[in-house]
Amino acid sequence: MKKVIVVLVLFIISQSIKSQELFVVTDSASNVPTGSLSIRLGQSAFKEKFEDGYNYHFMPEVTWGMNKNLMFRASVFVSNRNTELVTEGAGFYSKYRIYSTDDLNSHFRLAVFGRYSFNNADIHQEQIEIMGHNTGFEAGIVATKLINKVAVSSSVSFEKALDNKPNYLFPSTQGDNATNYTLSFGKLMYPKKYTSYKQTNINLMVEFVGQTINENGKSYLDAVPAVQFIIQSQARIDIAYRHELYSSMLRSAPNGVYLNLEYTFFNVSK
Repeated sequence: MKKVIVVLVLFIISQSIKSQELFVVTDSASNVPTGSLSIRLGQSAFKEKFEDGYNYHFMPEVTWGMNKNLMFRASVFVSNRNTELVTEGAGFYSKYRIYSTDDLNSHFRLAVFGRYSFNNADIHQEQIEIMGHNTGFEAGIVATKLINKVAVSSSVSFEKALDNKPNYLFPSTQGDNATNYTLSFGKLMYPKKYTSYKQTNINLMVEFVGQTINENGKSYLDAVPAVQFIIQSQARIDIAYRHELYSSMLRSAPNGVYLNLEYTFFNVSK
């Protein structure tokens, strides 16, 4: 009987891990587990294109799974753009799963999401990015398919930039709204077979992230290869590199690296 219980627990853990589809720069259609609290320390360092140095961002986040269909997230934006670390703003995000199907070795998820952010930094590029640069809002839809150990996820969204109050108005010469699109692939590389929840998972992934300004057609497309470690089913480490494949818009720092550290506390609330 003890062996049966152990096998059952390992099966549940392995299915939970594989079903999360945890990408680095995009969100899949899956949510954090019900009643769980996830804390992420997101960091990025991007090479400045028109001056020396790197643009460093620190973005702590807290995510709560209200139930299997609904989750909430709060983020804080800290940057060194003004030569010292300054808190520039914050953002709020919610995602609601609207459709789900499950088979023996695969599943499909469809969700809608929304985000609102406020920021007091200077507006220094044509790219619209409310995660750390612009005040504004975003709304979209994301679909994710898991087949065995491979996850594929894609999203499309509308993003609108507002004034970065109190000091920076959005430039009238730039388009203030855009269409965003993403396509992400991830594969569980290790372990080949689950024997313990203490096993470290290693995922390899590549994400494609693009944007088109609706008013003038300017666009960009980036590729983000990454490696991800999930330790004892709760701790997560992401290491990724973002590279610009194409751009017709002004971007101050398009290429750089990500380092994310995350820990999930299960069953915090019921």
